[in-house]
Amino acid sequence: MIRTPLLSRRGFGTASASLLLAAPSWRSAQAAPVKGGTLRFLVDPEPTSLVPMADTTGSNVMISCKVTEGLYGYNLDFSLRPQLAVSHTVSADGKEITFKLRRGVKWHDGHAFGADDVAFSLSTLKTTHPRGRATFANVQEFVAVDPETVVLRLRAPAPYLLNALAGQESPIFPKHIYDGSNPTTNPHNATPIGTGPFVFKEWNRGSHMILERNPEYWDAGKPYLDRIIVNFIPDASARAIAFETGEVDVGGDYPIAYSDLTRISKVPTIGIETRGYGYGPNISGIEFNLDNPYFAKPAVRQAVAHAIDKKILLQNIFYGFGEIATGPIHQANTLFYTSDVPGYPFDLKRANQLLDEAGLQRNAQGVRFAVTHDPLPIGNMHVLTGEYLRQALAKIGIQVTLRNQDMASYIKRVYTDRAFDFVNNTMTNSCDPTLGVQRFFWSKNFKPGVPFSNASHYANPKVDALLEAAQVETDVKKRVGLFHDFQKIVAADIPDFYTIAVQTFTVYNKKLQNHTITVDGIHANLADAYLLT
Repeated sequence: MIRTPLLSRRGFGTASASLLLAAPSWRSAQAAPVKGGTLRFLVDPEPTSLVPMADTTGSNVMISCKVTEGLYGYNLDFSLRPQLAVSHTVSADGKEITFKLRRGVKWHDGHAFGADDVAFSLSTLKTTHPRGRATFANVQEFVAVDPETVVLRLRAPAPYLLNALAGQESPIFPKHIYDGSNPTTNPHNATPIGTGPFVFKEWNRGSHMILERNPEYWDAGKPYLDRIIVNFIPDASARAIAFETGEVDVGGDYPIAYSDLTRISKVPTIGIETRGYGYGPNISGIEFNLDNPYFAKPAVRQAVAHAIDKKILLQNIFYGFGEIATGPIHQANTLFYTSDVPGYPFDLKRANQLLDEAGLQRNAQGVRFAVTHDPLPIGNMHVLTGEYLRQALAKIGIQVTLRNQDMASYIKRVYTDRAFDFVNNTMTNSCDPTLGVQRFFWSKNFKPGVPFSNASHYANPKVDALLEAAQVETDVKKRVGLFHDFQKIVAADIPDFYTIAVQTFTVYNKKLQNHTITVDGIHANLADAYLLT
């Protein structure tokens, strides 16, 4: 089976970003890991769930992967790192994958872990997970052959599948807890039971969460930490202060505002790490609701695109930490990315012309039509982007009202009720377009109630055909060509408009060691992490 090469970490063009990336990583000369201690882990926003089978918000994933695990982890070079699976074999025709599972593993409630749990989890993810329909589209059967053997039987090869088995992407959860229930509403999603290095103990909503060391973890001697206290700090300025004062030890994705990064990076006790995001590089952009009568018109979407100056977003909201996006695939994914797509340069004259030609004339107040905009409630860059969009679109006669809400309300409004006009958010590209990008454009992934899926309600048979062909194509060159063609069509149709290929980062106290040893960095299980005394 073909494994996608590691996403390369490109340089980001501004002086401030280059300075950050060039900063040397701090390492201690201490030879052996230190046992004990409490890690104070900053997470924002507070999650809505702790098992990422449906809600894959970054805060959910960062916490849950300390409790629940996947079949494999991935080293920084993307080589496999056995977790609940110790090995696998692939049939000559690529249509059968057999996993041998780790012996003697127990769930945190004492039940034995086995093949039934894996088969149940993966089959559940195929229907509940935002990316599950694409990830496991070719899998016809998940078979528990015996307690230590699971076989995936495929209708066609899936050249990306072995990259999709990390805990953050395909968590394994206990069948005896979820069988017979609606897994997405099971109360254990808030009190998870896993096999991981840390055991869930307490969730004091609005304040903190406690994870305790698992004394029966299968990797003997680990974890080194006694506990993790997860702190929820909603205010961006307060988060930066918490790092400066030592109140928290680590936070990931973008735990502080980009405007604070350069200053915080100069604090002697604080380090900034940009590795550990190759498994899921993030890209920011706009999703239009194509069921909205205005945004259903391609000319209106094109006009919005021409009215947005991406350079302003990059410099004034992301402070240069990223690159201007050209389409739905992040530049860091050098294998599949192409810049040879239709573009929409900043051009207010052209934007106004398109709206005039669409028959949307200005009224006496200069307004063509009014819409509501919902920023993703993570960090502060989405709200700031929304404020910029309100000002930018007013120049072409589109009146925008901003609507801010908590994460649970946002997910319900956008993905369940579909009561929105357009949103701006940051989306995980994942390590392969089938895993991270297809979900937004595949018509079969329009599934109300499933977060971070095809919110636009986009459907194009040519795009569906390209995506489905790429799912089974084992020739790398041909598969790359399919995704290049896909990017061209999507950029022309513009159901979504991508703005910034984001640079994500981890902020950490330098006494914390081994926090980023895998390609998913701080989203991994932290079994190897320890605190210097």
